[in-house]
Amino acid sequence: MDRFTEFDAWSVGHNYEQYMGRWSRQLAGRFLDWLEPPRGADWLDIGCGTGALTGAILERAAPRSILALDPSADFVAYARRAVGDDRASFIVGDATALPATASVDVAAAALVLNFVPDRVAALRQTQRVLKPGGMLAFYVWDYPRGGMEMIDVFWKAAAEIDPHAAALDEALRFPFCTDAGLAALCRDAGLAAPDIETIEIDTEFADFEAFWHPFTLGAGPAPGYCTKLPAEAREALRQRLAKRLGNGPIRLAARAWAVKARR
Repeated sequence: MDRFTEFDAWSVGHNYEQYMGRWSRQLAGRFLDWLEPPRGADWLDIGCGTGALTGAILERAAPRSILALDPSADFVAYARRAVGDDRASFIVGDATALPATASVDVAAAALVLNFVPDRVAALRQTQRVLKPGGMLAFYVWDYPRGGMEMIDVFWKAAAEIDPHAAALDEALRFPFCTDAGLAALCRDAGLAAPDIETIEIDTEFADFEAFWHPFTLGAGPAPGYCTKLPAEAREALRQRLAKRLGNGPIRLAARAWAVKARR
């Protein structure tokens, strides 16, 4: 475990839904509108988490089948219960070691590729399981430019009370999450002529406590850090964020980079 992943926590699907899943669900619909995937396709959802993209595909893209996988057994169990559609199947799996028998029309990854240690290997594996002419697509938050404001404001406030927190900020962890960085990643993985665009939503909170509570649940990097703080430091962080954001309602922008390419 390195200094970056020490606080990454990928369990308790209900808690992750409150922190990130609900925003991923909104973003997934915008992503599919942009992607314009074929209907009746066989899909692979890589890093399915709590099932946000899987559910959106079922609702909007009329798939024939979806194989969804995630390294977290807790998330897979949550997604299987939440989705409840016979067209979707769920397994525990690794983005860099995809099922040998998979052969799909569309392979997608939602807000997960930045957490895969060997991203080039993951993209090459994804191309391997695509049918000829198949579509590969993924999206990541625009961390380096503060595109996920709820996370950006959290880490900036955390760094003011804990200098060690600055190194945990996803903006520093994932500098490749820009249009230029993603284009370079695609070149390294052998993807020709990728289409790269931004997709935006807003994260909205009725009041400050609605913003703060998901960070206390421990599911995700920032919540994992927050729950391991001593009580006094956690309260100092809460007060600093409350002073910065006010009591609400709170609206913060959320911007992602989306990529699509053909095998």
